[in-house]
Amino acid sequence: MTRVTLSTIVACLLLAACSASTAAPQPPSTPPTKLAPASPVAAPTQEQPPRLPPAQPAPTERPPLPARYTVTEFAVPPGSLPHDVAPARDGGVWYAVQRSGMLGWLDPKTGATASIPLGRGSAPHGVIVGPDGNPWLTDGGLNAIVRVDATTHEVKTFPLPANRPNVNLNTAAFDTKGVLWFTGQNGVYGKLDPKSGDMQV
Repeated sequence: MTRVTLSTIVACLLLAACSASTAAPQPPSTPPTKLAPASPVAAPTQEQPPRLPPAQPAPTERPPLPARYTVTEFAVPPGSLPHDVAPARDGGVWYAVQRSGMLGWLDPKTGATASIPLGRGSAPHGVIVGPDGNPWLTDGGLNAIVRVDATTHEVKTFPLPANRPNVNLNTAAFDTKGVLWFTGQNGVYGKLDPKSGDMQV
């Protein structure tokens, strides 16, 4: 039987302790760190060009209109200087003979003309047919409204007030009540009641 002395046991313990102290310490094992997924990088935005309206189609040329109209000229007495015209109820045409101071009448069927003097100094501008069927004229020369009876050719004058001289009358018009309205190029307007002869300017 082998004898183990106390000194031998002590020596073995010291040797084991020295071997344990010289071994390198091992760090505790840790799980690997998980990295967060990278966020996508937005692509740089580019400025969009302005949106233009849709192109319009090129205009198409219209075909020529059929020849449905005929222009006919009618001669009037020389020097008449006709101005406005208005259809007469008898099928003729009234016209203002501005230079000669007359009311003219034209027959479109034959081309014949006739004239009615309006008075000394007359220079008619406009002519219209009133509700009574007679021609009414604005006369800048007389500074008056003139009515001519279409049948008897009687001339009746409605002069403007004395405080309204030379108003340079334009063409007149009747309203639905039969009142005649007129304007003057010198900055006035007025009305005439044919029934009473009352005039306001």
